[in-house]
Amino acid sequence: MSKHTPHKTQSDLATFAPYSYRDDPAVPDFDDSRAVFVFDHHCVLCGTGVGFIMKHDSARAIAFTSAQQGLGEALCRHYGIDWDETYLFVRNGRPHIKFDGYFEVARAMGGLWKGLAIFRAIPNFILDPVYDLVANNRYKWFGRTEQACQVLTEDQRARML
Repeated sequence: MSKHTPHKTQSDLATFAPYSYRDDPAVPDFDDSRAVFVFDHHCVLCGTGVGFIMKHDSARAIAFTSAQQGLGEALCRHYGIDWDETYLFVRNGRPHIKFDGYFEVARAMGGLWKGLAIFRAIPNFILDPVYDLVANNRYKWFGRTEQACQVLTEDQRARML
């Protein structure tokens, strides 16, 4: 498990200036013209979710990286995100987590996926505990693997940063 400040909320992340990671020497340079999805690569549910996003992101607007190494680890540290509690989605230089992140992923994928924004009407004090329940039980319910990338196709693995 990681040792970051636990229980971040989307409103906690609103204090970060857009692209603030560019000024953090601990974050490696990367092409941030595309959104970046940082996920737990030991989690079968997470890897399956990444595969789903890749399949439906026909414009390839989203890049992916593991939270446990390199760029993903540095971004999580920069934003104070505990990768064991949530994924991190960075789009247009802004961080998103939990359900807010899913809505932003849908926006990035475009098309009919943007319609999922209707669920933003449900307040975070309802959505976040649901997310937390699944996140806290994901290994027990869905399994753990050495590399969730094992559930990805060869083409999908090539989209990893």
